[in-house]
Amino acid sequence: MKKKGFCRFYKELYWGDSVKTHSMVKWRLYHGRGQFNIFCIQRALADGDQLDIIHCAFLKQPYYQEHPAYIYGIAGSYDEALDLVVKITKEALAAGYEGRLLEYLESKDTK
Repeated sequence: MKKKGFCRFYKELYWGDSVKTHSMVKWRLYHGRGQFNIFCIQRALADGDQLDIIHCAFLKQPYYQEHPAYIYGIAGSYDEALDLVVKITKEALAAGYEGRLLEYLESKDTK
C-alpha cells in the first residue's frame, strides 16, 4: 500500500520571500521531514472559513498522515506567514470576498 503524504498544496501556492528552494521545501513537507524555519498557512481546523498558521513540525503528527493538510502558503517565519495572510486578505477584499478567504482562494483555484 502506497503511503500518503502529510499535506497537499494549493495550485497557486503563496511563498514568503525568504523561502528560496521551493521544490525542496515542498518535498520535505509532503514527506514529513523536519525543517526549522518553515511555517504553513492551512485551512483552520476549528472554523471552516478561515486560515491557520502552523509550524511545519505539526505536520509530522499521525493525524496528518490520515488527514493531509491543504497548504495555501509557505513562509520562512511566523511574521512572514502573517504578511502572506494579509496579502491574501487584501486580494480577497479587492475581489469582493469580504471575510471569505477560503471562498476567494477556491474561486482562484477553479480558474
